[in-house]
Amino acid sequence: MRSVCVAFALALVAAAAGAQSFPCNRSGAKPAPGMSILAAPDGVELTWPGERGEELRARFALRMKGGVGQPVIAELAARKAGGAWIELGKELTPDFEVTTGRRRISTTELDILKKNHNDTPEAENEYKWNVFWDAPLEIPGTEDNHLVGPGRTADEVKRASVSYAASTCRVESDGDRVSVIFNGLTLGIFAGDLQFTVYKGANLLRQEARAKTDAQNVAFLYKAGLKGFPIQPAAKLEWRDDAQVWQKYEFGGDVNAQPVDLQARNRLEILDAGAGALAIFPPPHKFFFARENEVNLGYVYYRKDGERSFSLGVMQPEHGRGYAPWGQTDAVWNRRVHVARSQIYNYALYNAPPGTVQRMAVYYYLSPESARATQEDVLAYTHDDAYKPVPGFKTLTGHFHLDFNEMIRDRGTSDFMPTWVPVFRGLGINIVYLADFHDDSDYGDPGPKRFYEQKLYFEGARKMSDRDFLVMPAEEVNSFLGGHWYLMLPRPVYFSHAVPRPADQSFEEDDPTYGHVYHLGSIEDVENFVNREQGIIWTAHPRTKSSAMYPDLYKDEDFFLSDRFIGASWESLPVDLSEARLCEVRCFGVNDDMSNWAPKPKFMLAEGDTYMKVPSDETYPLLAINYLKLDKVPAHNESWSPIVDGIRAGNFFGTTGEILFHKWGIEGAGANSVYTATIEYTFPLEFAELVWSDGTKVDRKIIRLTDTGPFGTKSFRIPFDATGKKWVRFDVWDSAGDGAWLQPAVPKQ
Repeated sequence: MRSVCVAFALALVAAAAGAQSFPCNRSGAKPAPGMSILAAPDGVELTWPGERGEELRARFALRMKGGVGQPVIAELAARKAGGAWIELGKELTPDFEVTTGRRRISTTELDILKKNHNDTPEAENEYKWNVFWDAPLEIPGTEDNHLVGPGRTADEVKRASVSYAASTCRVESDGDRVSVIFNGLTLGIFAGDLQFTVYKGANLLRQEARAKTDAQNVAFLYKAGLKGFPIQPAAKLEWRDDAQVWQKYEFGGDVNAQPVDLQARNRLEILDAGAGALAIFPPPHKFFFARENEVNLGYVYYRKDGERSFSLGVMQPEHGRGYAPWGQTDAVWNRRVHVARSQIYNYALYNAPPGTVQRMAVYYYLSPESARATQEDVLAYTHDDAYKPVPGFKTLTGHFHLDFNEMIRDRGTSDFMPTWVPVFRGLGINIVYLADFHDDSDYGDPGPKRFYEQKLYFEGARKMSDRDFLVMPAEEVNSFLGGHWYLMLPRPVYFSHAVPRPADQSFEEDDPTYGHVYHLGSIEDVENFVNREQGIIWTAHPRTKSSAMYPDLYKDEDFFLSDRFIGASWESLPVDLSEARLCEVRCFGVNDDMSNWAPKPKFMLAEGDTYMKVPSDETYPLLAINYLKLDKVPAHNESWSPIVDGIRAGNFFGTTGEILFHKWGIEGAGANSVYTATIEYTFPLEFAELVWSDGTKVDRKIIRLTDTGPFGTKSFRIPFDATGKKWVRFDVWDSAGDGAWLQPAVPKQ
């Protein structure tokens, strides 16, 4: 009897310890009207309004488990206005996993540094963070991924799950958002805080590990979610597959040892809780690092942890995958197989420079509606993963290596529908400029073979075009100037660029089959050609890939200083989750430098630089595009000068799609200047910035926008002193890391 009493007493002590009071520090929080922060004995409870008057609730607690503090979501709930609360989850543990590898510079960048006698430790350290050709988790690695030095070893790769030793909980407010923060997070080599954030007027809950490492050369990827969901008869997981067919899983299978990644459409899975739903998805764009294709690798997961519980979350798989090879003939098929296979070795992960706070995020969407209705509500944040039409603009994107003329030759006809056409049209793209003659065709041929292939290229582009859809047969030329560069012309033109040009060829001639043709053989020929044909050129993927050290190395050349050289391409590479802007250092850094070097500002044209596409791909999250001021899309048989001239004039903005400009401009002059802009947006905004330079020093003004809810419009009037300023530009970023940016302009003095 005495032993029973002792056991009972010990149980009471253990229960008391588990229920130990851990009130959150709320002294730094001032919630916006309509939001509430309520103290709970073991944490804090947040309630806030949703998008259509719903009320959402999240209760956070700190439990003692094994003698250490364990943060939990004690409850997630939603209700319609005036309705009863619907429980979406309770006693859920925030879950993270991380896989780390060693970041290396690739042979592509290193060879360029060596060629230009700049292979110093400092330069190598700088360029390794811009690397594209890296796959830190491929052991041992191959020459296909441009590996520097000996092969990778298994001990370079580390995997870890999160652990907590939280001792504090605090609540902070910032405009129309409230965050709950727990200390004591450890995630392998990373350490920091766990943070949850809710937004007034949005059904969103953001969970993130905010952690840093002091280790060197770290590349990583992560998984993030919640574990502890109970397996109940009413609970089921729903998603749309690659074919956009609805699927479900009711946790009736065996227990999983690892997360099961779902190739879910729109990167979205939804827990149907019976009367309500909880959606899980990653940040729309910042979650993704650049690859050569958009094959859906599976970015959300479930894991049946036992017979009574399961986990849900987002993930980046540890390995990439190439596109499905194609080809009618063996020669084409085998070459496409090699290209597709080599794309596995292009999987660079995220950067984690020492001391930077990486934000590893996942979003939850709380809803009192059904799973199908919840899916529609979530997709409203990305306009259903498409680029919304804006009056007075046409959408434009390019730099896609689709090997179109090779496909035509292989099939023997241009009368077919390539798989990439419905991809672009489904995204809402009006103008696509292609990039044949890269790893395909006879791009170095001095004439007859190449001209025949160009003829098929032009013919196929005409046939794929439509009344509001234009395919432009452009090219990444890569000869003479240095690095990789792009060429766009206002009409189809036959030209060759053999290196070296045959001695018996002149710059131009009249060909009996193809008419007037050009043979480029030097920088001077390129300048002459572009001026005669009124085209434009720009640096492809500046300061990375085969353009490492470019445009820097030709910044004083006449062709760069010309206004026919419009700038460089923008692509979200690299991805560093500590940065407030996508491609913060490389893309916007080179844009600012170019505008300082040249007589007039240079621009950044958003591009893809990817390969074959099929409708089942997840193209939207890996893409940013341009909105060009244009009343109509030129027909295939009309001049494309309105497109070329509009880009040359900087009459466009780049965007991931969630933020859209409607108009912008500069009023006044000198000390009385005002920058104006009007936008629409989906996610709650984070900040806008006005950036300027006197030709040497770049400075900026940050406008905090944390008092914005979702799905709004906003007008800006930003006074600034234009005196002595060579150029000024403007960009806006939202709370999910999505953005839109205008081109630099010259203010009146």
